[in-house]
Amino acid sequence: MPEISVIVPVYRAEDFLEKCVASLLGQTFSDLEVLLVDDGSPDNSGALCDQLAQRDPRVRVFHKENGGVSSARNLGMAQAQGTYLAFADADDWLPPDALEALYQALAQAGGDTAGGSHWRVEVNGSQEQEPGALPPGVYGPAEIRKGIVDRLLGERMGKPGQVLNGFVWRFLFSRRIVQGENITFAGAYLEDELFLLEYFCHAQKLAMVAQPVYCYLQNPVSVTRRYLPDYMETFQAFMQAKEALAQRMGLGENLPLWRENSWWSGLLIAIGNEFAATNPASLAEKRRRVKALCQLPPMARAIRAIRPQGLGRNKQMVADLVCRKQFFLLSLLYGWKNRGGGR
Repeated sequence: MPEISVIVPVYRAEDFLEKCVASLLGQTFSDLEVLLVDDGSPDNSGALCDQLAQRDPRVRVFHKENGGVSSARNLGMAQAQGTYLAFADADDWLPPDALEALYQALAQAGGDTAGGSHWRVEVNGSQEQEPGALPPGVYGPAEIRKGIVDRLLGERMGKPGQVLNGFVWRFLFSRRIVQGENITFAGAYLEDELFLLEYFCHAQKLAMVAQPVYCYLQNPVSVTRRYLPDYMETFQAFMQAKEALAQRMGLGENLPLWRENSWWSGLLIAIGNEFAATNPASLAEKRRRVKALCQLPPMARAIRAIRPQGLGRNKQMVADLVCRKQFFLLSLLYGWKNRGGGR
């Protein structure tokens, strides 16, 4: 049995997949399997998966009807044979020693989980290192609860340095924990955050390394860049699932504003979604919709309760304009960004 199973959902990825898989098969840590899950892709991705499997016996392919990234990852987890699980998106890639660094750190610490930082790569090739979920070191349950679980749950928008993105691909997970606790992905968006939140409620020892273990391409056609007309329905379902998870795991008693923080996070995503260049609505209509979003009761409560701090430059500008109700300036900002001025 392989030590590590790397699960790669595949959908419309024929332009990127070979590079991704080559980075996995070329790892200095070779005791692995690569599970390519063709999520009913309408392009040549499925056939390419089969070709890649013929070249290396460590590649296993599964074809399924389109059901979204969560269902693809869940299928991969159900079929995985490795002691540990890793995830990659088909348009990204890993540095050559990424899995070895994570595995060695985990083994030396006697841990069940490992994580690292990552490179954010622009389409022009420039890259910038983003910090990991925690500084390098070894962390026990109490530190994991404070440093990861509490930050994922909420109370981060008003605290500089506390924003934590739910990226599953920069961790090495214990398959025993995932399968033993029946942890799965759900939903079409923000699925990573709920998975991490539940997983880290069970992790006992986390080893963090300093080096980047993933290259995250800022792909302009990825799901996070496309306009999603049903985003608010998806986000509301996410909040219901997050509320249920918090109650089931006994989370949030020490974080009275976690819901407001979560709604703020969702609002910032919703604003970016409405002003997306691929949204066919006029700029005036986009501005009207954003103003209406801010007036929704849970959003309005969040805006009154919290003044976000410590965000990235662009998100901070958006949050400040929302707090000042400067929706016209906000629309101008996004109009300028969509013309290429905000790259």
